[in-house]
Amino acid sequence: MKAILLAGGQGTRLKPVTGDLPKPLVPLLGRPLAEHILRLLHRNGFDRVCAALRYRPEAVKAALGDGSAWGLRLEYRTEERELGTAGAVKNCADFIGGEDVLVISGDAACDLDLSELLRRHRERGAAVTLALHREASPLRFGLAVTDENDAVRAFVEKPAWSRVVTDLVNTGIYVLSPRALAAIPPDRPFDFAADLFPLLLERGELLLGVPLAGYWCDVGTPLSYYRCCVDALEGRLRLEPDEAFAPSPAAQEPDKAPEGFVLELPCRDRAALMGRLSQWMLELPADYGDGIRLHDPSYELHIFPDSAKSALRIAVNAGDAEFARRLAFSARDLARALEN
Repeated sequence: MKAILLAGGQGTRLKPVTGDLPKPLVPLLGRPLAEHILRLLHRNGFDRVCAALRYRPEAVKAALGDGSAWGLRLEYRTEERELGTAGAVKNCADFIGGEDVLVISGDAACDLDLSELLRRHRERGAAVTLALHREASPLRFGLAVTDENDAVRAFVEKPAWSRVVTDLVNTGIYVLSPRALAAIPPDRPFDFAADLFPLLLERGELLLGVPLAGYWCDVGTPLSYYRCCVDALEGRLRLEPDEAFAPSPAAQEPDKAPEGFVLELPCRDRAALMGRLSQWMLELPADYGDGIRLHDPSYELHIFPDSAKSALRIAVNAGDAEFARRLAFSARDLARALEN
């Protein structure tokens, strides 16, 4: 399957952070943004990619090479003059041939399921299928209004709050059919949102909007760049980081299998709840070196956070099985009361 990587951006608003570096080469966890996108394409089954270049094309070529490092065949097409988003794709028409093609920005940060987007496109036979993402504050983005069948009926560009009619943001990730590509005129500026999509809607073509789960961010400003870095470091954005950013093997010890009768209590904030439990038990003969351990000769109560999810584990080891069960449930009820 083929993909077009839009990699011509200058990143004007990011210059205070990145200087003259082309926007697709801005580093995120030690790798250029465009490299992360190429890795994402490979994971989703794409094997041939053409990068559409404009600003400092030689720097992008030197950084990305022929794509073989990521299991891809990477080609390049360079605009002699600015052609707009759709025009840049049309400039790659000889690479695309007569196939459906995925279009994706080389300067975004995302981990979306692109294979699902392609599947839905083929299933519905759309002229264009748009990847949509839900945003709680969508003011900086173009919005897509869809009906109950996910057909796009209207677009709203970067609205004020008074004009916000949906939380579905147009990510700029599309699957184009050959008939959509044919509607883009050659050798002149032409944009997807401003030109192609309104034209296709006028013609009665199906523009399919598919909300995709996962992470997506337009890395357009120093603030959004900072947030992406934090999200990637904290695991909300799933990337393959450079080795320098890999977590230390000793950073997380595996959970030990608790003994006795065991309960699991999902909670909103495991550290905060453990703090409340610790305060409640300060006057008791409890040990805090390994979670909370409370014991006497006949039993041991062990409460500790689950390392993999927001939950507590409550284990009671006692000679009397019924007593162990009742004590575990009592500790669970106490924890629930302290959380609320």
